[in-house]
Amino acid sequence: MSIFKRIKNIMSKPAPVQAEKSVLTLGPGDVCEVSLVTYQVTGRTHNRSRNAVVLTLQDGTDIRYLNIEERERTVYALYEPIDGRLDSIDEVPATLELDGRAYYLEEQFAGMIVSSGKTPFMQTGEQSVWQYQSDDMLLLRIEWQNGRFMLYAGEAVLPADVRVLRGV
Repeated sequence: MSIFKRIKNIMSKPAPVQAEKSVLTLGPGDVCEVSLVTYQVTGRTHNRSRNAVVLTLQDGTDIRYLNIEERERTVYALYEPIDGRLDSIDEVPATLELDGRAYYLEEQFAGMIVSSGKTPFMQTGEQSVWQYQSDDMLLLRIEWQNGRFMLYAGEAVLPADVRVLRGV
């Protein structure tokens, strides 16, 4: 190694340390573990006004959706899509009965989302969301965007059950 290369190496700045991936910054191509199941992240929907992210997770042919919302503490919920439909955005009820279980409206909000990768709603735009909970703590989520409804059933996940395995 020549003396000039040595001096150059001494004078150059060290490479900046890359920030570690957090669950809120995961995106398509990353890998995470939820409740001891390893998933590849194939899509991401981000609602900036709520500091919330919905990750599309895939394990083989199974597709799940991890809702992450940063509040006083980080809240996680794992959903799977269900069949069903609603006729109008104006007629979303406050109480829904599904398979003999009553779900009660906990929260309704709307906001601009940004999508990347494979997600149920491929466009960026205004999205309306209704979140329900049953007496036995099961969750139901309804999303509407551009005339299309998506329904999901799921449950809350403990923060300790969510881990980032590999980020790209």
